[in-house]
Amino acid sequence: MTELVPIELIASKIYLIRSIKVMLDRDLAELYGVETKVLKQAVRRNIDRFPADFMFELTKGENQSLRSQNVTLKRGQHSKYLPFAFTEHGVLMLSSVLKSERAVQVNIQIMRTFTKLREALLDNKDLGKELEELKQLTEERFRIVFETLDQLLMIESKLKKKIGYTVKEKQRAYRKKQ
Repeated sequence: MTELVPIELIASKIYLIRSIKVMLDRDLAELYGVETKVLKQAVRRNIDRFPADFMFELTKGENQSLRSQNVTLKRGQHSKYLPFAFTEHGVLMLSSVLKSERAVQVNIQIMRTFTKLREALLDNKDLGKELEELKQLTEERFRIVFETLDQLLMIESKLKKKIGYTVKEKQRAYRKKQ
C-alpha cells in the first residue's frame, strides 16, 4: 500500500501542548486537502462529538509560543482565530465528520503514526528502566570490588616490611658506632 502522506511528515505535525500530543486544525486541514475554514465549520456543526478531551482551542499564550517555535509560518497561518488542537481521539472523530476518501485514508495513516510513536515511547521507557537496573547492579558490583581492593591494600601495607632505616634507627646506629 502506498502512503498518501509520509509518516515523518505526520509525526512532525504532532505537538506536545498541555502535556498532550495534539495536531492543529491547520495541519490536519492541509493533510486532508481541505481549507482550515472548512474543517472548523465541520467541527462546529458537530461540536457534540468533540468533548474537551478530544479537542480544545489554544489560548493566546499557547498560540504565541507555538508561533515563536515555528519561526517560518506559511502564508495564511497568521489567522485571527485561535487554532483548535485535536488529541488522538479527536483526530479519529474527524473521520466521521469529514467524509472524503482522502480524509479517511489520511486518518488511518495518522492513527498508525500515533501508534508507532506510543510504541517508541514505551520502548524508550523500557530501555531506560533496564539501563537504570543495570547501573544499580553495576554500582553494587563495583562497590564490592573497590571495598575488596581497599581491604587487600590495607592487609598488604601491614604485611610489607620497610626496606632501609628510619631516621631514628639511623641515629641509634650512628650513636652505637661512636
